[in-house]
Amino acid sequence: MVGHTTERPVETRSINGVRVVGPIAAWIGLCGLVGIDDLVAAGDRLIGLPYRLAAIEEIDAAVLAHAWRRGARDLRAARGLIRADVYSPRETRLRLLVTRAGYREPEPNGRIRLANGRVFRGDLVFRAERVLLEYEGDHHRTDATQWARDLDRYNSLAAAGWIVVRLSGRMSDREVLAAVGRAFEAARA
Repeated sequence: MVGHTTERPVETRSINGVRVVGPIAAWIGLCGLVGIDDLVAAGDRLIGLPYRLAAIEEIDAAVLAHAWRRGARDLRAARGLIRADVYSPRETRLRLLVTRAGYREPEPNGRIRLANGRVFRGDLVFRAERVLLEYEGDHHRTDATQWARDLDRYNSLAAAGWIVVRLSGRMSDREVLAAVGRAFEAARA
């Protein structure tokens, strides 16, 4: 835990009777303490799924209001990389990895509508290439209901011509990028 003091007004909220800073103030408070990728992941959560904690306009206003503070350059850099509709920090880190490797920006948690009318969300969607990157935490393997749902979804997407790349936290960046590269090669074939 890291404490801060300020003479400036700070938004607070009460959660179970405990006063805490609001989401934007918490994000601003991270600057100087964490790296840009962590600021991006936290910012993605602010405007992410399953529900938004803040509006992008609030983030923009906070970045401007804190242009004076140590780490303001990191706040501005992170703001430029924040995207809506992200579910998890792992999705953020995967998106940053593939875009820094030269791939174009994927659509976070994009809706994919199949010809039969079924609609699925994909973690990172490259719609034009019909490539889907799916980060799978351990619960995808250990939860029988989730496993069955995933099998149905992946089989339906494959039958519709999508290439699904399933990735885990145990894979190195090199392994992830190799798998993504193979998917794009297959999509071009």
